Amino acid sequence: MEIFAIILFIVLITAVAATISALLKDGRGHNPPINSKEPWSAFDAPSGPYWNLRIY
Repeated sequence: MEIFAIILFIVLITAVAATISALLKDGRGHNPPINSKEPWSAFDAPSGPYWNLRIY
């Protein structure tokens, strides 16, 4: 019975170590940086408040 407890303990420690290692390495160097080359535009969005009467 003790051997099963030891094996379970080793598996648990390995899983915790792998989880911590994955959390520390997550997102480092895998995602390319976002470079915006064109100016931002809202296309047909109004530049004033919506309650202005733009039609008249």
